[in-house]
Amino acid sequence: MAKGMKTHTLAEMKDKYIGKAGTKKRDEYEYELRMDVLGKMIKAARQERNLTQEELGKLVGVQKAQISKLESSTNSATIDTVIKVFKALKADINFNVKIEDSFVRLV
Repeated sequence: MAKGMKTHTLAEMKDKYIGKAGTKKRDEYEYELRMDVLGKMIKAARQERNLTQEELGKLVGVQKAQISKLESSTNSATIDTVIKVFKALKADINFNVKIEDSFVRLV
């Protein structure tokens, strides 16, 4: 690294270019990032089961185009649809709710 060159953490870069944590723009960015990961998980699970998008769509009761859209961006998907997809894939899905530093647990 060149002498005098300052390095930045990913968190610092997000704060500078997207906005501080807790701001609307940053919250939207983080949400979209999580939805992108969820779409990739759905695609990976479908491929693990050796299913085409059309085959998965038939199992769920939706068109192939909806599976494609879900895999590329789950932003418009309802939680019900996401659960149906994972159920059709015979895959467990877990949801965590975290408040501050503690996970909410259902008893």
